[in-house]
Amino acid sequence: MAVGTMRYWAAAKAAAGRAEEPYDAETLAEALAQARVRHPGELSLVLSRCSFLIDGDPVGARGHETVRLAEGGTVEVLPPFAGG
Repeated sequence: MAVGTMRYWAAAKAAAGRAEEPYDAETLAEALAQARVRHPGELSLVLSRCSFLIDGDPVGARGHETVRLAEGGTVEVLPPFAGG
């Protein structure tokens, strides 16, 4: 297992009630499952619409179960942004 930081932005931050928290997971899928358990309710819906950066690299369309997390890494949780 890797220990790192999950950072929430915008609507994800509001739904989680915090800006960041630790994760202890091997994959992005595991880290997101932990977040859903810690913050039941709106966060689960928000996460389904989010994009993710792992240590600055976009996850894109890769399956979250295939995205490995590094020790000391950072997961950025980015909801869709409005704008023009």
